[in-house]
Amino acid sequence: MSGGGVHHRYDETGLTYASTRQPDPRIGAAINAALAGMASVANIGAGTGSYEPAQTVIAVEPSRVMINQRRTDAASAVQAVAEHLPLRSASVDASVAVLTVHHWRDLKRGLAELIRVARRRVAILTWDHDTFKEFWLLRDYLPAAAATDAQLAVPISTLMALLGEATAIPIPVPHDCTDGFGGAYWRRPHAYLDETVRAGMSLCALTPKHQLEEGLSRLATELNTGEWHLKYAHLLNLPELDLGYRLLVAELP
Repeated sequence: MSGGGVHHRYDETGLTYASTRQPDPRIGAAINAALAGMASVANIGAGTGSYEPAQTVIAVEPSRVMINQRRTDAASAVQAVAEHLPLRSASVDASVAVLTVHHWRDLKRGLAELIRVARRRVAILTWDHDTFKEFWLLRDYLPAAAATDAQLAVPISTLMALLGEATAIPIPVPHDCTDGFGGAYWRRPHAYLDETVRAGMSLCALTPKHQLEEGLSRLATELNTGEWHLKYAHLLNLPELDLGYRLLVAELP
């Protein structure tokens, strides 16, 4: 999510979201737990409605393409940006932003808006690039995507400073994660060879294709020869992996 006019980067990269970005129930449970007791929630940068808490009363999303992919029974959505929320101050118990702050043009203003509209709590799902850059896909095969990720990522320390008192909760990625974000297929490497899967990941969709070709070709070869499975044998029986995804929860004074 970011500022700007009606045309938005997700008008292109968001086209595959409904098929590749199905919310994972375990991640959803962590978000719901962080919002327990909140009677009303505003979902900011809501996209297609993944991880939208049941108590959501309004969703805010800048991309019409994303809004059009929302379920018919989802909360009402308005087309707007985080930096200019069309909501009254203290109008909901909590505001939530899921994998979106890295798209905002003015982070400080966007977070101030999240705090302004919420009475009690703010929750933000994001990721720590310093951890994620050690993920085998970025470290060993797609350094250009790692560079894109470094540009996209918002430092956890920056978010914590802007939120004030906040708790960072690690959100490990299940080995069979149903949400196709960047780290989802850490134990299912063949998925990264699928162009449709990559189209739903910002770090790949926003990296020039020619910069990914060599690494993807090498990954395909090493999967065919079995070299990948030897190299990463230590991962193959893990049920989940910490790739740096973090849920930041701030209680408002």
